[in-house]
Amino acid sequence: MGDQLAKGEEFVKKAEKKLNGWGLFSSKYEDAADLFDKAANCFKLAKSWDKAGSTYVKLANCHLKSDSKHETAQAYVDAAHCYKKTATKEAISCLQQAVNLFCDIGRLSMAARYYKEIAELYESEQNIEQAMDYFEKAADFFQNEDVSSSANQCKQKVAQFAAQIEQYQKAIEIYEEIARQSLTNNLLKYGVKGHLLNAGICQLCKGDVVAISNALERYQVEF
Repeated sequence: MGDQLAKGEEFVKKAEKKLNGWGLFSSKYEDAADLFDKAANCFKLAKSWDKAGSTYVKLANCHLKSDSKHETAQAYVDAAHCYKKTATKEAISCLQQAVNLFCDIGRLSMAARYYKEIAELYESEQNIEQAMDYFEKAADFFQNEDVSSSANQCKQKVAQFAAQIEQYQKAIEIYEEIARQSLTNNLLKYGVKGHLLNAGICQLCKGDVVAISNALERYQVEF
């Protein structure tokens, strides 16, 4: 591990020397990027996750200078996956940078994927409101890309959290929406009863007897 750490430090020095030296604009950043990539791999092998993460950020900056947005976004993702082991805040920041870049180049399914990952990190930190926000963003992006199953997974998380913080009406509306959408999808039809059951439980938690009765009648007609 010590050997890998030393090798990583050496690659970083060479990369920074490239950046500070003379050379063609594009070639300089490409050469430095290659060295930062090698350094980051060494730091990962040494399990030096903070150093690996910060080196991937340097790699991202090199790709950005070369106007390679996809490679920049991927470097931020790699940085985030290293930071996830030690620094959740930095991981979230890197994933947000990646999402912004994927949106810029029209890779909305990738943006959705990493919005979901940000949401899961906030969930792991017990930050329910931020987790809800990012699961909603992910659901919207997945829906726009017609990835219904992933969109529904994210919506269910939002409904679960909404119920947890006693936003029962919001949870009910989401469960009912998922149930309606699932009716038209052969792969998702089997889950309709479960979604309505969850909506019904939220109705019970609200304690509005009239609303519960009306909801049951409506479910029988609509579903």
